[in-house]
Amino acid sequence: MFVAQEKLLVVEDDRNLVKLITYNLEKEGYRVVAAADGESGLTALRKERPDLVVLDAMMPKLDGFEFLKIIRRETRVPVLMLTARKEEMDRVLGLEFGADDYVTKPFGVRELIARVKALLRRAAPVADGVPGGLLRAGGIALDPERYEVTVRGKAVTLTTKEFEFLKLLLSANGRALTRDQLLEKVWGYDRSMEVDTRTIDQHVARLREKLGPEGAVLVTVKNVGYRIKVDA
Repeated sequence: MFVAQEKLLVVEDDRNLVKLITYNLEKEGYRVVAAADGESGLTALRKERPDLVVLDAMMPKLDGFEFLKIIRRETRVPVLMLTARKEEMDRVLGLEFGADDYVTKPFGVRELIARVKALLRRAAPVADGVPGGLLRAGGIALDPERYEVTVRGKAVTLTTKEFEFLKLLLSANGRALTRDQLLEKVWGYDRSMEVDTRTIDQHVARLREKLGPEGAVLVTVKNVGYRIKVDA
């Protein structure tokens, strides 16, 4: 018999899909709460305080993108977005508005569960190995304890994945990290999973934009990955 684990909120208007997702997540031992539209999803989020949200991009009353914009002002709960396979813009907008990852429809149940587990692992508090002081590069300062980033003294709001990505690169102190390393350490994926590495590139593009001129410290290492320009 499974012991109840983290609580997950599924916000999706397709009843059959909700049943499928709920059944399989509960088999993994998760507690699942479901909402059929964005407005009821917001109510459930504030009441239930889930550990992760599975969010459909297109819903009645309040779509997934508006939902994301609202909750990112209130919480950093990990969000796994469900998007249409052919709509790349949905995936880009989802990441831009604060989604941590996405799954394209139609998707396999095993892939969904793997991504849920990966996001929950990354969101779990870590007792050891977290830098205790400020991490800096150029005009960027990252405080791991306060979960804050400033650029030339001005606070910048980052998504959970953007923050973790930047923290990992700053901690590497100029050493290049491969895409495989980044997928494993930030997204919780390994090589056995079929993951689109454009996920990383899209996060980097958005992160550079948020950092403004200081975004130049994020250096692309061709055919490898990324590093921080420490002498910025």
